[in-house]
Amino acid sequence: MTGPHGVLLFGLSLAASTIGGMLGMAGGVLIVPALTMVGVEIRTAIAASIVSVIASSCASAAPLLRSRLTNVRLALVLELATTLGAVSGVFLTGWLPTSLLFLVFAVVLLASAKQMLTRRVEAASVAKATPAEWGTVLRLHGSYVEPSTGAEIGYVVRRLPSAMALMYAAGVISALLGIGSGVLKIPAMDTALRLPLKVSSATSNFMIGVTAAASAGAYFLRGDIEPAIAGPVALGSVVGALLGARLFVVVSSERLRMLFVVVLGLLALQMTLQGFGIHLFGAMS
Repeated sequence: MTGPHGVLLFGLSLAASTIGGMLGMAGGVLIVPALTMVGVEIRTAIAASIVSVIASSCASAAPLLRSRLTNVRLALVLELATTLGAVSGVFLTGWLPTSLLFLVFAVVLLASAKQMLTRRVEAASVAKATPAEWGTVLRLHGSYVEPSTGAEIGYVVRRLPSAMALMYAAGVISALLGIGSGVLKIPAMDTALRLPLKVSSATSNFMIGVTAAASAGAYFLRGDIEPAIAGPVALGSVVGALLGARLFVVVSSERLRMLFVVVLGLLALQMTLQGFGIHLFGAMS
């Protein structure tokens, strides 16, 4: 890996993480296809993306913790299922052919685009907790202060077993494809647990790094993590995550949503072509 290649990898991860940061997600869903476009083998790209997800999650988690948007107790419970799924996903990568990984990734990208096109309306939770619910037993209910109004909003955690099943699936896909799986965790918490969107996003961001760390060790032991690739990618991801968070404040949400849909659609097309053996870009030497 030459110096120019390192700069290229840094630039790609910086751009991907900036876009991901603007939308409240890790940039792994963009980093893997971006790396494969310049000739990085997909398993190496997935391993490098896993490392970058850990770095970007650590960079952006602190402000959300200070704002009380992150439900740490709930995150630790859900991570039991997500981490188990991540370990399962690592073992599956050794059995699945590369072409199938490309096609699965294309499906995930299209699902992400569909999610961004769907306008999610956040309603205040008026439900009350019951003593028999898992959320009550484990003391998972919480509240947060809405920054725009200063009002404290309480919420009740619902249907925890269903959420655990969805989190296991999210962990499998996270390890299998090298993404933070925020595109799966956030809607899972919205639909199954009935959490406010801001709480779902902040808690998912906190979980992303833990999930990635669970699978990073296995990738390291298998020799899939190449420092010459993972290093520049991780560095670019940290800078991009911080930059994306700042841009998120000033850029219109509608413009961000449409930008993300366009990018995901193009990447899904590129990954589908590679899944069928059609490579648009040469290999990295």
